[in-house]
Amino acid sequence: MTPQRSSGKIYLAEPRGFCAGVRRALDTVEQALSSYATPIYVFHEIVHNDFVVNELKKRGVIFVENIASVPVGSILILSAHGASAEVEKEAAKRGLKLIDATCPLVKRIHTKAEKLHNSGVGIYLIGHRGHPEVTGTMGRIDNKGVVIENELEAAALARPENDRRHACLTQTTLSADDTADIVKALKQVIPQLETIESICYATKNRQEAVKKLGGVCDDIIVIGSAKSSNSNRLRETAEKAGTRAILINCANDLPEDIFNSSTNIGITAGASAPEYLVNELIALLEKHGREFAGSIVVDQEHLSFKLPPFPES
Repeated sequence: MTPQRSSGKIYLAEPRGFCAGVRRALDTVEQALSSYATPIYVFHEIVHNDFVVNELKKRGVIFVENIASVPVGSILILSAHGASAEVEKEAAKRGLKLIDATCPLVKRIHTKAEKLHNSGVGIYLIGHRGHPEVTGTMGRIDNKGVVIENELEAAALARPENDRRHACLTQTTLSADDTADIVKALKQVIPQLETIESICYATKNRQEAVKKLGGVCDDIIVIGSAKSSNSNRLRETAEKAGTRAILINCANDLPEDIFNSSTNIGITAGASAPEYLVNELIALLEKHGREFAGSIVVDQEHLSFKLPPFPES
């Protein structure tokens, strides 16, 4: 559709919300709840969304950050963000029944990083320190890579003194534009750096949709958790598009001044935010007089992933 810039409208970004990796992870937990007795353990939050996590807790899922607390023989699901090889080894030692719900696109980065590392290639990983995905990827290469968070860190690196090959990977949920700037700075230090595009399709699509929203909206609301990397990148993308950007958990967190303005409002949702939160927000805005004008579509996503293997009960 070609939207008109008239005031007081609501526009939706498409795509938004759950990506294929998140759906697979949540479907994995659902299948586990149907197949095994509770409690079922998950390493890290299955996805970064409090509404999703709290609902699963009510149903017998226990989220842990240290698998030493998981009883021997229990079901343990790895979150969509992935985990290090050490976690898998420790799970095997404890006799845990492991189900790997790591997003296949994250898994692909693990495999690539391992192959490069085993071939003697120096690895730079663009991402956020402490994020489970970055921790998991670094754990696949014995933490021998270098994590770079921004351009300043890239520019401050010392130029390698040997002729060793070097390659750059990225966390899947970063800003495509920011990552390109960091890679450019890295190549000033290491001109022969090999770059491997790792930002996932869903992240890019959601960011592009937000940019288009910015063409017709003065305010863009991102539904998602402050812990969610991709949700924060959507907020930043909206700000760079020249709009006010607001990251909220749900409709109840909406600032009061929104109701007193007549601006067009764009709505998107992070990859781990359920669609019912979007519907609740639209209903609240309509209650206060705004008119829903439709979706601004960048792409139609049809990708799906098979569930991982399940151990015998």
